[in-house]
Amino acid sequence: MTLNYQPTAWTRADAIKVTADNPTTTQPIVPYKFKGMSNKNVFVWDTMPIRDLKNEIISINGWSIIFTLTATRRFNEIKDKNGNYDIVTDWNSRHGRAFFAYWYSKDSKNWTYGGRVMAEGVSPTKAEWAGTPILTKDDGSIDLYYTCVDSKSATIAKVAGKIVTSDTGVTLQGFTQVKKLFDADGKYYQTKAQNGGVNFRDPSPFIDPKDGKLYMFFEGNVAGKRGSHVVGEADIGLVPPGTAAVPAKANLRVGCIGLAVATDMTGNKWEMLPPLVTAIGVNDQTERPHYIYQDGKYYLFTISHKSTYAEGVTGPDGVYGFVSESLTGPYRPLNGSGLVLGNPSAQPLQTYSHLVMKNGLVTSFIDTIPAANGTDYRIGGVEAPTVRIQLKNDQTFLTKTFDYGYIPPTRNIKV
Repeated sequence: MTLNYQPTAWTRADAIKVTADNPTTTQPIVPYKFKGMSNKNVFVWDTMPIRDLKNEIISINGWSIIFTLTATRRFNEIKDKNGNYDIVTDWNSRHGRAFFAYWYSKDSKNWTYGGRVMAEGVSPTKAEWAGTPILTKDDGSIDLYYTCVDSKSATIAKVAGKIVTSDTGVTLQGFTQVKKLFDADGKYYQTKAQNGGVNFRDPSPFIDPKDGKLYMFFEGNVAGKRGSHVVGEADIGLVPPGTAAVPAKANLRVGCIGLAVATDMTGNKWEMLPPLVTAIGVNDQTERPHYIYQDGKYYLFTISHKSTYAEGVTGPDGVYGFVSESLTGPYRPLNGSGLVLGNPSAQPLQTYSHLVMKNGLVTSFIDTIPAANGTDYRIGGVEAPTVRIQLKNDQTFLTKTFDYGYIPPTRNIKV
């Protein structure tokens, strides 16, 4: 496929501009006594509201519905040396047993737990990792794009089902047949053979409002054997005197935002394109990429960690972003650095897995909140307060805070 493709490097010079605790780009403090959720027996983290291919957040017959990465809390299995429930170990081990669950609500903030999306054993791997539930028809039909993960591979896949509502709640039908779509190719995107800790996940399909074709963002690492990458001038950027030297291990950080295009509108066959945004020598993770189209511009967002930055540069856990007048680039880092919304330095792990929605609302989950005594902390595994950002050309501004897990629809369908 012929495209005016102009990949962009998120450079070390951009990352140097990242500033922690700027009020316009910093998540408000989440209190130690935060709000829980209706089901106390599960952890939740990555949150995925039902949306359509035009990025509208969907409610069905007045019911808001979200999918979450979920793990059952193992109260009777995970104990500390004193025989008490060890929530820290349980929380830190959740990824290997993650599954999709769904929740529903009439007010878009008080969520009722519905249960698993796929029955245990339907997915070809034990761990079900993040993606995007897409409304395909206005009868409640859903394609859940997600990531199948095990020790040997990570595969982009999808499974079809249907949402059924009643006056009292929401149930699911289907979600029984998983279709594998594609793996990392080793040409554009790193494979497990090239890097045992490779990142390849988080599919987010959409229809480009300009050309009407079906595309998908996803997280990847730039192809090549781990340690073989060269952090070149294009990756370094325009740095100040004395900062051009690249630390020896910086080339281990080779995150990228990937792009694929569907061969037809069914979403069953895809062609992977070269990485759209690269972070060679900057950061190793560009998770859950997604976008908003506003005022003729593509605002491309991703989430990343302080711990995955390359040596010599740093930034908070949070959401980062880029903007372009063309889907295929080139992109400019928002706010000059890429940082859109980071955790405050006083609570560096308070929230993560931000999702920026079409209406500017940003949802995330609570991870870890420190206590006032400076030594204790509280594990979350619940929805964080929603905030709003406003986009203005190449800048973003935090403007408002809402209730925990507030995810209102932008379009309601009646079935």
